[in-house]
Amino acid sequence: MPIGSLHEIVVDCSNPEALARFWQALIGGEVEVEDADWVILDGDDDGFYIGFQRVPEGKSGKNRIHLDVAVDDLDRAVDEAEQLGARKVGSVRDEAQGPFQVMADPAGNEFCFVAD
Repeated sequence: MPIGSLHEIVVDCSNPEALARFWQALIGGEVEVEDADWVILDGDDDGFYIGFQRVPEGKSGKNRIHLDVAVDDLDRAVDEAEQLGARKVGSVRDEAQGPFQVMADPAGNEFCFVAD
């Protein structure tokens, strides 16, 4: 029997609303601004809920957890994300399960575009 259940995924950042809107452009959902320190990206119909929380310190080091975003066209997704403020981390990797590109959002949090 598990100890508990997953409540939500939370991303630490310096500007919760801006980062929530970046992620909204990537994966959809509705941005709900609770206050300047806490913003929610609610994709309830799509099955996700992400909180964005203001913290005073910046990101340091590599993420130990990240989100994978399935895309139909890897090159187009990378181009569009870069226009929103993301950046590539390394080059496209081609693994047995398919190609993927590690990216960093505007706050430096890594995520992957995975060719669907």
